[in-house]
Amino acid sequence: IRWSIQQELRKSGYEVLTAETGEIGWNLLIGNEIDLVLVDIRLPGIGGIDVLKRIKTQNLNIPVIMITAYGDTSTAVQTIKLGAYDYIVKPFEIEELKNTVAKSLETANLKKEINAVRSQQRKKYEFDLIIGVSSAMHTLKETIAKIANTDTTTILLQGESGTGKDLIAKIIHYNSPRANEHFMEIGCASIPEHLLESELFGYEKGAFTDAKLQKKGLFELSDGGTIFLNEIGHMPGNLQVKLLRLIEDKTFKRLGGTQDTSVNVRIIAATNKNLTEAVAQNEFREDLYYRLNVISLFLPPLRRRADDIFLLTNHFLQRYCQEFPLVRL
Repeated sequence: IRWSIQQELRKSGYEVLTAETGEIGWNLLIGNEIDLVLVDIRLPGIGGIDVLKRIKTQNLNIPVIMITAYGDTSTAVQTIKLGAYDYIVKPFEIEELKNTVAKSLETANLKKEINAVRSQQRKKYEFDLIIGVSSAMHTLKETIAKIANTDTTTILLQGESGTGKDLIAKIIHYNSPRANEHFMEIGCASIPEHLLESELFGYEKGAFTDAKLQKKGLFELSDGGTIFLNEIGHMPGNLQVKLLRLIEDKTFKRLGGTQDTSVNVRIIAATNKNLTEAVAQNEFREDLYYRLNVISLFLPPLRRRADDIFLLTNHFLQRYCQEFPLVRL
């Protein structure tokens, strides 16, 4: 069977290495650049499940397809829980195996591409992007470096428009344990109230006239990651109540829904308004303000850090010279 599989896969253009035992297979795996592993559950010596566990323990990012005999599918299903990509039952058609191999490699390549994009994003938002030598920026950098290592604390960014709150939010996310998950951003002041709720929390089919299908909101889509609520001071009162409940219970209901949806997201909120004054004027909920204000970062305007003007000027000169090189005619 091993020889037959090798010959058929070679006809499809694959380079195939074979091993008659788990030990030999493991040594081949360590000594070569392998893209996919086909392993029988029942092998002499180290069994297929043990090979799978070794691969996962060593964090080898290689898809594994288990091969099992008819009547032993319960064990094969267990291997999926251990991290196998799929399993195939003997006797099988060779085309079935080829299709499973092709799908597995396609999924693995897609994951590699996604990881490459995420790696580029992390490099794009490194701490060096925070430019400044003033005491205010030095303190800000130190604080951001500390809180980025956490992944649960809610953060409130305060400062005038143009001070870089959106940039700081991305730097925190891409240098945190949530860096490989989604970063979702929404401007609370730029979207009408009736649309903002559906964008944030989603809606059920039939929730309103045009709701022909269920839609997931940004909180649900960013599960495991970070959501950036820009201009939080402009959020309508009824949505403030719903946001407060989400922060407290980690649950919410879609618009028109009756079932609770649980999410694990980190919230970074930003505002150019004075929320303390907004609370005093009953424009912003006091309980929500304290829930958001767990860690507060104030981003100073440039007029308060004149020492950074030369650095910023030089930075943007270099950046735009690279983007728009001088053309000599």
